[in-house]
Amino acid sequence: MNRGRLLMIGGLALAVGLLVSFTVYNRLRNFAGSSGNAGGVPVVVAADDIQVGAKLSAHDVRLVTLPQSAVPPGAFYTISAVLGRGAVLPLSNGEFILPSKLAAVNAGAGLPSMIPQGMRAVSVRVNDVVSVAGFVQPGTRVDVLATGNQSSGSDRQTTTVLENVAVIAVGKSMDRNATADAQTAPVITLLVSPDDAQKLALVSQEGRIQLSLRNPLDTKKGGIGATRTSSLYLGEAPVATEVKPKAHKVVARVAPPAAAAPYAVEMIRGSKRDETKF
Repeated sequence: MNRGRLLMIGGLALAVGLLVSFTVYNRLRNFAGSSGNAGGVPVVVAADDIQVGAKLSAHDVRLVTLPQSAVPPGAFYTISAVLGRGAVLPLSNGEFILPSKLAAVNAGAGLPSMIPQGMRAVSVRVNDVVSVAGFVQPGTRVDVLATGNQSSGSDRQTTTVLENVAVIAVGKSMDRNATADAQTAPVITLLVSPDDAQKLALVSQEGRIQLSLRNPLDTKKGGIGATRTSSLYLGEAPVATEVKPKAHKVVARVAPPAAAAPYAVEMIRGSKRDETKF
């Protein structure tokens, strides 16, 4: 009797529990579905890895539906808004397409799309030494040093002509090597102002240039004086000898001594007087 009652109570409790669980499950599923339909919005993301300078086409992007709270500011909601625009930063698969990663509308693609308004791209010829053994890559920043003679002087000097200049291309590559390996090319393209472009063109023709690689966090600029060849050798400076005036011989004319006045000796002998003059 007691056993049957216990079984009945247990079965009733199990049925009630199943009913409550099923009700809660349905309500949660309906709530999730309604909230997803209400807050989900289509947003444009990269459909594959996109390189710098690439012109976006339909197969480069796709739409995904995400809650509005997960969409970053400035994201695009239609694919047509990004078609034909160039990428100024590398994009990974699934990454949000944002205005800061694209060139301006009608700016095209490739290197021209990466040049901000008011700036210029200037290429210089380099070798393994000038390009810091190939570690100067797109995205790094460098100083430009020039070595030459000032005017007609023979004392060579090295001067820092430009500071904290951005490198936007190495050869024909605008992408930075993901493994940070050395990347060599005979030409490096720098992003400079119009005034600096003239300086860079001049020192490339008149002297010998050298690139100095900077830490990306070091943006300090400041007066770096020129280094001359004479300052590298710390030997004693030659003692300046005093220039003595040249002596001229002067012949002095000595006047002959004046003739001495004659003197006379008078001798008296008795009545005879003699006078002798000297």
